[in-house]
Amino acid sequence: MSTPYVVRVAEDPADREACFAVRKEVFVGEQGVPEDLEYDAYDAGAVHVLAVRQDGVALGTGRLLHGEAAVAQTGAGPSVGSLGRLAVTGAARGLGVGAALVRAVEDAARARGLAAVDLHAQTHALGFYARLGYEPYGPEYMEAGIPHQGMRRSL
Repeated sequence: MSTPYVVRVAEDPADREACFAVRKEVFVGEQGVPEDLEYDAYDAGAVHVLAVRQDGVALGTGRLLHGEAAVAQTGAGPSVGSLGRLAVTGAARGLGVGAALVRAVEDAARARGLAAVDLHAQTHALGFYARLGYEPYGPEYMEAGIPHQGMRRSL
């Protein structure tokens, strides 16, 4: 049986807008993250990935920061990328979209020669990321009013 969605790098403006729309729905709409915190200067240089149904409806997104942007986010060296802004619409949860997006970000990181991927996990999602091979580090902290935990996976 084929997957009812595809995951691709968002290379054209319409795909990037779909990524931002998913983020707005999930982070701003559902979680109450202020819009001015959700979108940042890193978006312009990030690799965005998008999951879409066969009919083109956006289901989820994530982004990879690399280079100086990732160093600024992770505090690690230039060989570590930063996975962030992972969001799956309510209707698509439980279909494996989140895991597919994480793997697409990891593929993009490998293609850029990165050795690891770091992320700031909302604490309710720690189990999800742990099942994908991410290990927690450091103390829990607040980001946009939501508890988070640093996690990293070697590629």
